[in-house]
Amino acid sequence: MKILIATDTYPRQLNGVSRVLEKTIKELSVRGHEVKLLSVDDFRYFPWPGYHEIRIAVFPGSRLARIVDDFSPDTIHIMTEGPIGISMRRYCKKRGLRYTTSWLSRLSEYVSLRYKIPVSWLHRLLVDFHQSAAQTMVTTTSMEAEARDLGISRIVRWRRGVELDKFHPVETEIFSGLPRPIMLNVGRIAVEKSLDRFLSINIPGTKVVVGDGPQLNALKKEFPEVIYLGVKEGEALTECYAGADVFVFPSLTDTFGLVNLEALACGLPIAAYPVTGPRDIIGDAPVGAMDEDLGVAIKKALTFKSEDCIARARTFCWDLATEDFLENLVPVNVEHPVLAEY
Repeated sequence: MKILIATDTYPRQLNGVSRVLEKTIKELSVRGHEVKLLSVDDFRYFPWPGYHEIRIAVFPGSRLARIVDDFSPDTIHIMTEGPIGISMRRYCKKRGLRYTTSWLSRLSEYVSLRYKIPVSWLHRLLVDFHQSAAQTMVTTTSMEAEARDLGISRIVRWRRGVELDKFHPVETEIFSGLPRPIMLNVGRIAVEKSLDRFLSINIPGTKVVVGDGPQLNALKKEFPEVIYLGVKEGEALTECYAGADVFVFPSLTDTFGLVNLEALACGLPIAAYPVTGPRDIIGDAPVGAMDEDLGVAIKKALTFKSEDCIARARTFCWDLATEDFLENLVPVNVEHPVLAEY
């Protein structure tokens, strides 16, 4: 079938949503589906002030309509709540088309944190955005509960996976000679990731940060003893995971955190706060520690075994995640036969 996915996160952006998109589109294509990704690359855009990694589409409405009309999709999914997502939602409502959405990030909290807008106002906009969807996909049981508490109905699950062919234990000397334990964080370096909570902990060993973002220079000045490796991909990233002793995930706002699965797949235990994301990934398995005191969580996580971490990662499968996505989709109109045939 012809699947249209609308997103404000462009494909080359280094974040969880773009990585989910990349893997999902690949899996859908293998199954024979034709996928059209409608992203900021299709429109004029400007970089968000103070956060140039984020691009904002400028008045995408008219061009968006032409692209969708030309593609004539069997089903439409809206990934994000930005200008493209809003325009796609408006297009569907104007034409009486059914569609699904995803709630994959705490955009309300991010905007509130940066611009001091009351989060309750932003939550009302969030609920309004998703309420008209036939179904809204969330990643975990925790996010499902939060969505229902906010007032979003018609919630379905869209699980996550990890690429075990890319992320697995390897022999590496990447951190040879550095004081142990090696405490690693991988991801976007931005204020909402709460990296200062991790980097300010007084604990023996070496802290390593992999990634880039608007807070990088400020953290380098405040915590010059930390090793900053920049963006790493492919084998270089796998070596970082495999060469470390514990993965530290200090974010309080992430809805999942794919980097946690990548770390586990490389045999690396997780230390985190007891929040959505780590709580769902770790569960009751002896693969990570969660505590309001992140230093306590780090020390406890160091006691877990690599083989248990790898076993836990293998329970997260992209094949099942893709089946979730396909089952959650709806035909653009009630009479449309394609999804029923699928």
